[in-house]
Formats: sequence, C-alpha cells, structure tokens
Amino acid sequence: MRICSTCVLPETFPGIRFDENGKCSYCKKYRGQDNQDQLKERFKDKFLGVLKDTKGKGPYDALMAYSGGKDSTYTLTRLKEDFGLRVLAITFDHGFVSPMALENIRKVTDALNVDHIAFHPGGGTLCEVFVKSMRPGMYPIKALERASSICNSCMNIVKSFLLRTAIEMEVPLVAYGWSPGQAPIQSSVFKTNGSMVQQMQQAMLKPVRDMVGNRLSAFLLEERHYENKSADPGSRFPYLVHPLAFMNYDEERILESIRELGWVDPKDTDANSTNCLLNGFANQVHMEQHAFHPYAFEIAGLVREGYMTRDEGLKKLSTPSDPKVIAYVKQKLGLTDSV
Repeated sequence: MRICSTCVLPETFPGIRFDENGKCSYCKKYRGQDNQDQLKERFKDKFLGVLKDTKGKGPYDALMAYSGGKDSTYTLTRLKEDFGLRVLAITFDHGFVSPMALENIRKVTDALNVDHIAFHPGGGTLCEVFVKSMRPGMYPIKALERASSICNSCMNIVKSFLLRTAIEMEVPLVAYGWSPGQAPIQSSVFKTNGSMVQQMQQAMLKPVRDMVGNRLSAFLLEERHYENKSADPGSRFPYLVHPLAFMNYDEERILESIRELGWVDPKDTDANSTNCLLNGFANQVHMEQHAFHPYAFEIAGLVREGYMTRDEGLKKLSTPSDPKVIAYVKQKLGLTDSV
C-alpha cells in the first residue's frame, strides 16, 4: 500500500492525492510550524480571555470529559494546576473501560482533589449501540476519517451528555483532552449557541436514536435544553475547548507528569488507547470496512507537527491488538468469529 513519504496517511484515505515525490495532499496543505505557533498563541490568548469572563461565576468553571487516558488526564491536570479552574470530571463508563484506567481515574481525581461523576447507561443498550454501529453506512465517511463508527457512537453520547449537564448546571466550559492531531487549533476555543447545538446534535444523535430509540434519552440533549430562558439566550450554552491544541505537546513529558499523580500505564489496551478495551476491536472493524486505520489522521497530524517521528507513527498504526482482549470484547458484545 502506498503511504505518504512525509506522514503516515495511506492511499486508501478518503480524498488523498500524492505528488510526484510521494507527498500527500494533506502535507502539501500544511502551512508550517511558524504558522502553527502563531495559531497557538492566538487561541491560548482567546482561552485566557474566556476564563477572564467566566471563571468563578458558578460552582464549576468547567466540565471535563475524563476517560482516564493519558491525554485527558494531562488536560485535567493542567486545567486545575495551571489555570486554577474548578473542574467537574465526567466519565462515560461504557462497560469496556480498562480496570487499570478506572483505578487511574480514582487516583488522579483524588490526587487533584477534583470532583468526579461517572455515568453508565444500561450495558445491554450500549452493547446494542456498539454492535449496530458496525453496520456500513451508519455514519458519513467524513465522520469516519478521524474515528471508527463505534467510537463515533461513543463520542456522540459523551458530547451530548456533557452539553446537557453544562446547560443544566450552568457551567461555561466543556473541555476535552484531544491531542493536536485529533482536532485543529481553530476549533480549540469554540462558543456554542442554541441553534448550532441543536443542528449538530440532531445530526450526531440520529444514528444512535435509530439504533435504540429513546432508551438513552435520559443522557442526551432534549428539545427543552434549546429553549431560551434568559435575557441572554447565548449564556446557556458553553464554550467547547481542547487546550492541548495550543499547549506544548510532548508525550514523554505528559506521561512523566501524570505518573507523579499515581497514573499507571494500562497493559490491556491497544497501541492507540490508554483507557479503552473496545478501541482495538473498533479499529479492526474500521480497517476491514474502509482499508485505513481510524487513527491515521490523528497520527499524521502529530508527525506533521513534529510531535512524533514518522517511524513512531507507523509503528503505532501497525501494532496489533491483543487477541485475548479482542476475544473478550467480541464475547461481551455477543459476537461470534463468523460476524
């Protein structure tokens, strides 16, 4: 398979093109590190400006989507220690969180003295969502460029629950621990509004509702959350932030920092996750259906921006998942080897 000579994107990636030197169209569009540094400063300043306007006006300054993985752990740490925010960490326990990740969540939230809640919809309903997510065509190919279909379903539930909670509790920020390769700097500080959220949620949650009807409605946004109940309608809707996009991202430094809090590297997850047992199976299904790794786009961005070497990126994408973990996941989902 042809792979970009600069990053790690393969010829099977949607819309990709190569020049005569084997460089892909995504690398050719990259405007260089100086431009990235300017964007980082711009959006860090924007983030600080948002904090100036919102910090200290409620019981919490931010909700944090906390998976227990290295990036969300580091983000939570920085929000608390560098920016002095009062954070409520929220974990989606989808039934496949690594036991070590669950222990890491307990250790880190205790060490940081951060409030934490976890939500766990019925396991049977979630397994049904994950199995039905494997059906071709559940999500548009654009959504599958950055994540598998199973992960899309999981993330859409998380995003909706956090927005719902932020609106109900009047929390001004919803934070995610996305790496610089997962989402662009330009989206790292983003103010939502009612019509925008409603439109996004209707598109994102339609597949989930098509799968299981209203069985997850208690965890998702409803029509009442879009109603204007104040003189300033926009005040009900939070900023979405992912601070790692404008911070210095160094995986070794991140690991060193969070290990001081008691965080331990899980040994049962795949090469691209430090919290989820389901991830390796989701990747496998994605590659069988689409012939490219769902983490290829993220890792290509990390390679392009110098956070990872190309060889390191290729190794992450080629390292197989533990067959025992894959077998455990399939058994729990009620799948056989013939599926």
